[in-house]
Amino acid sequence: MSHKQAWWEWHKKNPHVYELFKKYTHQAIRAGHEHYGAMAIIQRIRWHTEIETKGDMFKINNNHVPYYARLFAHDHPEHSDFFRMRIVES
Repeated sequence: MSHKQAWWEWHKKNPHVYELFKKYTHQAIRAGHEHYGAMAIIQRIRWHTEIETKGDMFKINNNHVPYYARLFAHDHPEHSDFFRMRIVES
């Protein structure tokens, strides 16, 4: 299974992660950032879910990060250049 396929399967089971990804990305945009790192957003999600909240723990694979950035760019074309993206291995 490719990284993209693995991410998509995981994403379908964990839609709340993308909701947090969008929330924190929009916070960074409102704070005046023209560009930001998708990994920093994921780290913020990890902090939030592991430190600030109680409940079931889950792990976000680092291989999933580029696909969240691409999904955000697709869903929010007005911010399509917010994350600088590299070519990813499938």
